[in-house]
Amino acid sequence: MDPNNQIIVALDCDNRPTAEDLVDQLGDECGFYKVGLELLTAAGPDFVKQLVARGKEVFLDLKLFEIPNSVAGAVHVAGALGVSMVTVHSMGGTGIMTAAVDAARGFPDLRILALTVVTSMTDEDLADIGVSDSTEQQVLRLARLAGKAGCHGVIASPQDVLALRSALGSNALIVTPGVTLPGETPFEHARPGTPRAALAEGASHVVVGRTVTRAPDPTAALRLVHASLVV
Repeated sequence: MDPNNQIIVALDCDNRPTAEDLVDQLGDECGFYKVGLELLTAAGPDFVKQLVARGKEVFLDLKLFEIPNSVAGAVHVAGALGVSMVTVHSMGGTGIMTAAVDAARGFPDLRILALTVVTSMTDEDLADIGVSDSTEQQVLRLARLAGKAGCHGVIASPQDVLALRSALGSNALIVTPGVTLPGETPFEHARPGTPRAALAEGASHVVVGRTVTRAPDPTAALRLVHASLVV
């Protein structure tokens, strides 16, 4: 896989004009974008359609955690929009994940990714909700459950990649948010890593946010991320 195609830029914006301006600035430098709940709520599904129409791949980060029928319906709509990836929450269990996978079968290019443990969570946060295992143990447990449910891959922190690649094999997608360039502040991410390290340990894709989107020159920042992969 071309390393440049493994970089997903997170459009974590609260309005459509800002997101459109970023996409225009990046132009052909970026072919893959993440649209999360904030931007989807602000801009609506038409913005997603616009990205797809421009030839961009879209990772629709919905973190679906609902009754199976509702999850299936949302996945079907996501598939109809033409997105490449959509997330379901693995803590919803096998029923929810299986419903998502089944709903995606009519869209050959749609991949279902299971969120394991969000990158802001620590062992203490898990203990708050009654999980006594470490984040690493919980990530592996949920990832294996996602694999049994037929999910195409998982979302996990850069620090989880090596163990996940060993557990899931070579074909699973492993998408890692929480990546920053060396020396940058990881912000709310409790388990960060660099894009280069994540890909070297087996991530299929990395999600880059503020490093690019809050930079004075987003295009130059994205080129810096690309360059960091080969240094």
